[in-house]
Amino acid sequence: MSSDNKFTIATSPHIHHKDTTSRIMLDVIIALIPAGIWSIYVFGMRSFVVIGVSIIAAVLCEYIMIRVMKRGSICDLSAVLTGILIGYNLPTDVPLYVAVAASAFAILLIKWAFGGLGANIMNPALAGRCFVLFSWTGAMTTWKAPSTNIAIDTLGGASPLGYLKTSLADLSESVSGPIAILADYPKSESSIAMSEWVSSSFGPAIDPHYFDLFFGHVSGSLGEVSAFLLLIGAAYLFARRVITWEIPMSYVVSFGILIWIFDGLRFGNGFFTGDVAFHVLSGGLILGAFFMATDMVTSPLTPKGQIIFGIGCGFLTFLIRVYGSLPEGVSLAIIIMNLFVALLDRATAPKIFGFVPKEGVKKK
Repeated sequence: MSSDNKFTIATSPHIHHKDTTSRIMLDVIIALIPAGIWSIYVFGMRSFVVIGVSIIAAVLCEYIMIRVMKRGSICDLSAVLTGILIGYNLPTDVPLYVAVAASAFAILLIKWAFGGLGANIMNPALAGRCFVLFSWTGAMTTWKAPSTNIAIDTLGGASPLGYLKTSLADLSESVSGPIAILADYPKSESSIAMSEWVSSSFGPAIDPHYFDLFFGHVSGSLGEVSAFLLLIGAAYLFARRVITWEIPMSYVVSFGILIWIFDGLRFGNGFFTGDVAFHVLSGGLILGAFFMATDMVTSPLTPKGQIIFGIGCGFLTFLIRVYGSLPEGVSLAIIIMNLFVALLDRATAPKIFGFVPKEGVKKK
């Protein structure tokens, strides 16, 4: 036997996947690019500036902490992804110092204060977003109407969920649902044409607002408006096996069921009359369910735990969005459930082969 042949003693795991942290982060970044390009198209180059500033601030904070702690690498792309997600969760005209503050909070206080990559207890991008939302609420809730809409001055660019929440507070009589309240909300010319084509070709009419919500002709945070492009990115992540179905599907399905059962009560329509399509396509649900709730560090390890985690996110999003004072609840729902991940991992851990519980051991 050659003297070069040596036994290597190491702890498990002994089988490793070929993907690295940087490769996984790159896959998520690639999946998010279409939604980012769309935000620049509909909101203008200011969107590019906001996203760029968020990334630069996150990477700079990451570099500082790597030098201070003398470990880690900027090349793992985790800070870049955090910056992108923060930028995607901001309005177009938000002051740039708010973007910097969100990235700094995410990297310095949420990621590195807990030990760096893999040690944070909640999603850094969402925590940064919530921090600036409560610190600069006015700037974080001032939306720009997309350039593809008509009559944009009539509503000042209100997001569909924000407009719905405000209108419900002032409503003196019952209406059929969210789309009825949004009757005066701007519609893009392309969605009107598509609605007319569907109606003439297939019979059933589909309100143009659904097409605007699906393709992204509405006001909102930069990266959340186009459900269509986000779903394309999610399909890429599924194909690459970066994410699995448990969290996003349990999240969306549980949220949709609760909306279907209870949301109609707000409009005086009784149970099982909620508009699921409107709520699933509105706000940050798709972005949150497929790109942030699935964060490997802050989500459960076991499939059973992931399903419970997704259901919890769906329930909290429904609770905040429908009964809370905020029009949206995705960010808060996910970071609240992040805090239960350790408990879910412990409660759903598989039984170890050959393990004998204490109560099963006979005393001598």
